[in-house]
Order: sequence, then C-alpha cells, then structure tokens
Amino acid sequence: MATPRRSLISVSNTPYYHCISRCVRRAYLCGKDPLTGRSYEHRRDWVEKKLLQLGRIFCIDICAYAVMSNHTHLVLHIDIAKAKRLNNKAILIRWHKLFKSTFLCQRFLNGELLTQTELAAVNTRINIYRERLSSISWFMRVLNEGIARKANQEDECKGRFWEGRFKSQALLDEAALAACLAYVDLNPVRAKAADLPEQSDYTSIKSRINAAQKNKQPKSLMRFAGKPRKHIPKGLPFELKTYLQLVDWTGRSIRENKPGKIPDNTLPILERLNICAENWLTLTTSFTRSFKNTAGKEQAITAYTNHMKRKRRSSISTSRALFA
Repeated sequence: MATPRRSLISVSNTPYYHCISRCVRRAYLCGKDPLTGRSYEHRRDWVEKKLLQLGRIFCIDICAYAVMSNHTHLVLHIDIAKAKRLNNKAILIRWHKLFKSTFLCQRFLNGELLTQTELAAVNTRINIYRERLSSISWFMRVLNEGIARKANQEDECKGRFWEGRFKSQALLDEAALAACLAYVDLNPVRAKAADLPEQSDYTSIKSRINAAQKNKQPKSLMRFAGKPRKHIPKGLPFELKTYLQLVDWTGRSIRENKPGKIPDNTLPILERLNICAENWLTLTTSFTRSFKNTAGKEQAITAYTNHMKRKRRSSISTSRALFA
C-alpha cells in the first residue's frame, strides 16, 4: 500500500526531495515511438520550460532535473523561509500567474478599501496560497497536469498520462543529496541517450556546464554555495567545480565500454561525505532501487523515523551497507 504524501514530506527533517514521474502509455513522454515512427521530442521542451517557470513562481528551488523518454527526475528544495518572507501581495501575484484570481483578492491587489470581514477572507485565502507555494505536491500537480493536458490534446485522447501522481524520496543528509544529484544528472549517460553530460539535452547538468563555461551559475537552478561553513549562503553545500569533476569521474566509471579506474587521490567530496568509491558507484547507478521513501545515513533515517512516528526504518540495511 502506498504511503500518503503527508507522511513522506517533512521539512523539519530535510528540505530536499527526489521526485519521479512516469508515463503510462507506449507513446512515451518524449523521444520517438518505434512502432509508429512518430517523434515526441518537442515535449521535452514543454517539460523543461514549465519546470523552470514553476521554479520562478513557487518557493521551491530546482537542484537537478533530467527529462527522459518516458519519465522525469527532479531534485527539489523547499524554501520555507522564502515562503514566510514574501508579503501578501507577492503571494497573490505569484499564485495568479498560475490560477485565476478571486474577486476579493483582485480588489485587495488593486488597493481598494475592504471591510474587516472581507480582509479576513482574503488573509485566509493568502495563507492557503502561501502553504501551497511551498508544497511539493502542488508543484508536481501543476507541472504534471499541464503536460498531461497538452499531450492528451496532441494525441486526441483522454485518460491518464502519468503513472499515479509521483514518487518521492526524502534526501536526509549531504551524502544522500550528492549521490542523488549525480544519479539524476547521469541518467542520459546511463541510458545511452548521450555520450557526455554536456551533450545531454534537457538536463540540469548541461545547463550548469554551459553556464560554468562563462564563469556563471544558471539563475533558474539552485546555486552551489561551496563547502559547508558557519555562515554559508543559501545553496547546495558543495563546490560546483568539485561536483562537476565528480560527475565526470562517475560517468566514466559506469560506462560499459569504459570501465575506468578509481583515482589514487579520491575526490574531496567523497572523503568529506565518508563514502567509499565502490559504494558511490552503486548509489549513482541504482539510487531509486536502493532506497524507498527515504535516503541517508543510519542516524538521519532513525531521526526521520522517530520524528514521523513510524515503527520501521525504511532502507536501513541499504544505508548501513552503502554509507558505512
């Protein structure tokens, strides 16, 4: 029996989540249907544009993404502080970029004088929108519904386009976060859809590499903030250069025709996270098969389980084996 979404997402434990959506049809999300010869490659652009648009509207940061032939991978970060910091007008403006405004909310935005009762109704509505704008469930709902409607219209059919809602995994510590980022960024390489990360279209890694060549980081993605320190700014707790080197090394190691060689001097990020090289390759090639609803070291999973008042610790044996 599937676990309710409210029992999986706990911002007090971690703001990072890995989300996966899969199609139900043979016709694919993107790519080319081998039976009919029809190409759906243009749908990759739909997904990427919609995803990046939602990243600008929601209080949710996009850490990584990969649009594959029949599924999508996302690593998302919930920014609760931003949701609380935005004023009421900012919340309404963001929400109305996606949905129609109510009569009272429009009057509030226009600066019209409202009665106490009307103002209370508006504030109640704003609080609902504020919560939704920091909700991964709403983020995935808006993303997947929009793509499904366009695909159904193009295919001239009705019914389900996605397999259920979406699968999510809580990334409980830096080790799980780093492994999942690399897993998502190397999806096209593992699937032989691209030879190199910088050649994998509609992925976050290609966007990061293109920006890095100009000594920049893409504004549409969550920044790499560097090594963890006392006053670290908002961003992923790794160095971008080290992460790109790690992805490149991992990609070379998992290729069938390039067995690779583990360097004598292990990359600093692996040393810092205390993950051995063999376990790292397992994590970045079978992340979703290794972990169920949660991913992280034993201590993090135990704390998460206790906080969520569960009886069993999910994936604890895998955690002990891979993060030891």
